[in-house]
Amino acid sequence: MAEVTVGGLRFHVQRLGPEAGVPVVFLHGLIMDNLSSWFFTAAPKVAAHQPVVLYDLRGHGKSERPATGYGVQDMVEDLCGILDESLPADQRVELVGNSFGGLLALAFALARPERVRGLCLVDGQVHDEAFGPEMEASLGLEGRERDEMIARSFKDWLGRHSERKRNRLARNASELVHGTSLVRDIAHSVPPSAGELERVSCPVLALYGERSDVRERGENLAARLPNAQLEIIEGCTHSLLWEQTAQLEQRVLAWVGRESGEEG
Repeated sequence: MAEVTVGGLRFHVQRLGPEAGVPVVFLHGLIMDNLSSWFFTAAPKVAAHQPVVLYDLRGHGKSERPATGYGVQDMVEDLCGILDESLPADQRVELVGNSFGGLLALAFALARPERVRGLCLVDGQVHDEAFGPEMEASLGLEGRERDEMIARSFKDWLGRHSERKRNRLARNASELVHGTSLVRDIAHSVPPSAGELERVSCPVLALYGERSDVRERGENLAARLPNAQLEIIEGCTHSLLWEQTAQLEQRVLAWVGRESGEEG
């Protein structure tokens, strides 16, 4: 395990693959997720051809868990610092984000467009006016209602693991939601304006599940981005990373290696 310190916080970071080539940075989802969701799926496939960086978001996995500082812009600054520590300052990257990781990838592209070569949003959450209130209403519940909401929201993710690991993941998720300002900070983060979205000039591949609960918002987002390509994955829900893993791996591999002869 490698550690990188950014803003006084320790982050768990993994580097895979060769030194040469366009780096690909994989971003995972919130609460119940960590870098392992990419480490055991697409990341090794991409690392056979290009450099790969994975890390646990603040408060997740093996990264340090502060009590506060979970706003979208806080996480953008985390990513910026991790790239500064891991890669040359002028190196542009491909960002591949699942769920909240897609939201974070787009936020980073808005803040640091000079560092981004392209985006791949895998059923990415959409930071619109409804996102914060919906998150606060669901994860801001108390007691048993809150624990049941966490379990329902992440039932597909939990179903891939043993009961012992499920219990540990659920306990960690509960501690993150109960013991930090994550819900409040993200809910109060300001979403990008339509004008800001229209200035995202890098290529964007937006992959959404046919039956995903965020599909319609993802379609609306893709329509606002000037250089976006939208693809709907048949039969999939928000958990398309697990429902069509092989198909997704091939699509990501082709996308991040485009125009450089690195598709495999």
